[in-house]
Amino acid sequence: MSEHANRSPEKVLIIAEESVLRSQLRRSLELLGFDAGEAANGEMALTRLHMVDYDAILSNLQFLEADYLSIYRQFRALYPRLPILILSAIDCVDNKVELLEAGVDDYIVRPLPERELAARLRSAIRRFRTPIVNSTERRLTSGDIMLDPAKRRVEKAGSEVALTPIEFRTLQLLMRQAGGPICYSTLLSTLWGHESQSHREHLRVVISALRKKLEDNPSRPTYLITHSHFGYSFRES
Repeated sequence: MSEHANRSPEKVLIIAEESVLRSQLRRSLELLGFDAGEAANGEMALTRLHMVDYDAILSNLQFLEADYLSIYRQFRALYPRLPILILSAIDCVDNKVELLEAGVDDYIVRPLPERELAARLRSAIRRFRTPIVNSTERRLTSGDIMLDPAKRRVEKAGSEVALTPIEFRTLQLLMRQAGGPICYSTLLSTLWGHESQSHREHLRVVISALRKKLEDNPSRPTYLITHSHFGYSFRES
């Protein structure tokens, strides 16, 4: 019996302008055990999100425009923990950087095997369904930086710093082990799942975004330290 047979299928909202592509993605996901919905654009997607409790968004992207970035920021503001995955035929570093900084969780380059797409979706849904912290976990502090797991709040010198979900999880991982470097493979598997060991570029984008938000001089970081050819660490108190 399938491992997914005894539970309700994960609900995924597909966003794609082309109706043929939407239908293809929907059929593929349904054959893989998902419950898929469709939207042709951001406005229709928001309507669907108000009607259905989706577990993830899978958005096909042809060209990156300002409107798209605005839509993903709006999704993130309204649904802070909902996984947003981008599917694109364009393998462009600049696109990845802008989208990850806008709050998306993963950027997937087509074509890829359907089973891998399903694994990436289920991995993202599993991480976001699982509580990251419990209410008794203590605050983490180092210098001017404070992370409150219970309130999901980060402050620098007493002022709140707005982080995307992936930025928050990355900072929390590093601050939990402050002073001790965490290797790339451990960070990648914890943040994106074991299917995503090739996401080193995603991790660099997240670290760069955190440095811009937390460091006085991002080009000479004092909190988020790079350990060449190994990984990253957060400064010990």
